[in-house]
Amino acid sequence: MKILKPLSYLFIFILVLGLFTDCKGNKKEAIKKQDETLGKLAINISDFGKTKEGKPVEKFTLKNTNGVEVDIITYGGRITSLKVPNSKGVLENVVLGFDNIEDYENDNPFFGALIGRYGNRIAKGKFNLEGKEYTLAKNNDENHLHGGVIGFDRVIWTATPIEGTEDSSLKLTYLSKDGEEGYPGNLKVTVVYTLTKDNAIEVSYEATSDKTTVVNLTQHAYFNLSADFSKEILDHEIVLNADAFIPVDATLIPTGEIRKVTGTPFDFTSAKKIAKEINSNNKQLKLGLGYDHCWVLNGAKGDMRFAASAYNEESGRFMEIFTEEPGIQLYTGNFLDGTLPMLNGGTYAHRTGFCLETQHFPDSPNQKDFPSTVLKPGQVYTTKTTFKFSTK
Repeated sequence: MKILKPLSYLFIFILVLGLFTDCKGNKKEAIKKQDETLGKLAINISDFGKTKEGKPVEKFTLKNTNGVEVDIITYGGRITSLKVPNSKGVLENVVLGFDNIEDYENDNPFFGALIGRYGNRIAKGKFNLEGKEYTLAKNNDENHLHGGVIGFDRVIWTATPIEGTEDSSLKLTYLSKDGEEGYPGNLKVTVVYTLTKDNAIEVSYEATSDKTTVVNLTQHAYFNLSADFSKEILDHEIVLNADAFIPVDATLIPTGEIRKVTGTPFDFTSAKKIAKEINSNNKQLKLGLGYDHCWVLNGAKGDMRFAASAYNEESGRFMEIFTEEPGIQLYTGNFLDGTLPMLNGGTYAHRTGFCLETQHFPDSPNQKDFPSTVLKPGQVYTTKTTFKFSTK
């Protein structure tokens, strides 16, 4: 038996160590190689500029093995681009947005944003909670809309990428301090975007508060499944799993009524093009300048169920939405007016994008018969919505 000398042992030790990392101890490189070996889906991180206050904004790109790709920025947790295939397999972006931080900081209709603390409107910017009246910022005439002047759509979220072998996720966190935009309680919020192997984007929300407060979070992407943003979305076929909707007054605040859709232009229980009845002589459509209403979803609140679908015949793209929320807001881009710069030139014209926002009902803090949006200390707010894309 041959006996190795001490120097030989040292040589072998160095050789073995080198197989796991280089002599400089480049641990990150070793982990990266290991991830590649395990087949993890890489998440690309890039700079998206700086805010007017000099705060850096990052962009995270998630991509699955089918080539579907979603870009999310830390400013407002906004989806800035979502590339999905048409019926011929061509990948194109189907959400309205901008390619620079300056346009997102300028006035815009919440393109691609996370919305909070409260999605939709609260009448006159006021509500009572446990015997105390709270006054919120008024940013929609006399009402409070989508969290106020500086809602969750205009803050920098802390991002953590989560790479997986089949799905990849981006976790976003934000602490909304007590009194922010008039809301009570320090609210800790976590939102996780997940791009799945079957071309779905899951949005999971969680929040806790140290004081009793109200919470209603949603995602405000504007879709145009044709991927041609110079075209109106009126040819899209919509289905809403809802037998009733919520009428509004002249300021788009719910009247408190829940009205059946049967025999009205609000009946989307079977596939119908947006164009079919949007210009009908209907008081509610005139108040909203089109569809800008919340539908009451069928099924039990808290159960994940089918909520809506949208189909564009020209591209063949089909989107299905599943949610645990009690309602969904269909907004048909009625206030887009050609003043906002479009990607690759041009401007976003009237009705070139539509939104399907899963949520609790508007003005719930002031409507005792609506499902509660109250969150108390010790409770955990959780909800989930999935957008699934395919072709037909």
